[in-house]
Amino acid sequence: PTGPPSSPATITPGHQGRTQFGRTQFISRGFADPMQLHCLGTAGYHPNSARHTSCYFLPDSGIVLDAGSGMFRLPGLLRGESLDVLLSHGHLDHTFGLTFLVGLLARNSGQQVSIWGEAEKLEAIRTHLFHELLFPVPLTACWRAVDGLEAVQVGGATVTWRRQTHPGGSLAYRLDWSATGKSLVYATDTAGDHSTEVLEWMANADLLIHECYFRDSEREWAERTGHSWSGRVNEIDRATRPSRLLLTHIDPLCEADDPVGLDGFDRRLSGRVAVARDGLVVDF
Repeated sequence: PTGPPSSPATITPGHQGRTQFGRTQFISRGFADPMQLHCLGTAGYHPNSARHTSCYFLPDSGIVLDAGSGMFRLPGLLRGESLDVLLSHGHLDHTFGLTFLVGLLARNSGQQVSIWGEAEKLEAIRTHLFHELLFPVPLTACWRAVDGLEAVQVGGATVTWRRQTHPGGSLAYRLDWSATGKSLVYATDTAGDHSTEVLEWMANADLLIHECYFRDSEREWAERTGHSWSGRVNEIDRATRPSRLLLTHIDPLCEADDPVGLDGFDRRLSGRVAVARDGLVVDF
C-alpha cells in the first residue's frame, strides 16, 4: 500500500451551531483519487440523540447501503439521477427510511430508484411497510431481487453477496470498482461468519464496514440475537486484513465515547479501526 498514514475518525463542529461532516482518510492501494462514504445512520435497533439507524451513502456511485432512519440526510448529497439501495435485510431499522424516498421523488421527478435485496424481503416491504394502513403513498421504484444471481453491476461496481446468520436472514455485500481498483465490504446484522469461504470473499477490502453491536462481556446476548461482538469482529479483521475497519450498528443504549471496547482490537493503535458516527465522511 502507498500513501500517507491514516488518521482516526473525528467529528468536526460546523459553523453557526451546525454539525459539519468530519472526515477520516486512510491508505489507498495506489490510486490517487479516494472514494467517499457518508455515514448517515450508524445505530442499530433505534435512534438515539446522536445516532440514527443504519444508512450509508456512496455519492460517486449513487449507492445507499441500507435504508434506516438516517435516510432523511440523503437529499442534500445526491449528485446524479439514479439511486441504488442495497438492503441487507428487511428489519425496520434498515428499511423504514424507504418511506422518506416518497418525498424525495415527489420533488425530483427525474430520479430513478432501484432497491436490491432478497425477493422474500422485498415483497414483505412492499406488502407491509407500504400498506395503505401504515403509509399512505406507494413508492415508485424498481424492486430488484438478487436471488439466483452471482453478481450485479450497480453504480460502476460489481456487487456480490453472501448470506449471513441472523433472525430472518441477512446479506453481506462486497462492492468492487474496476475503474478505480477500490473495494468495500458491508456486513451488518450478522453473528460474524468466520468460515474460510466467507473470509476469503471479504479479504483485502479497502474498507470493511462491520457490525459491532455488543461488547465481549455481552457475547451471550450477541449469539442469542444473531449479532456480532467485539472479539468476533477482531477475529474477522485479523483474518481479512482490510485497509480500514469501520464498526457500525452501534448499540443506541450505550452513548459512551467507546461503545464497543476498542482496546480489544489488535489494530486499534494503527489508526485503522474506527467507530462509525453519524456525520462522518470516510475517504477510501
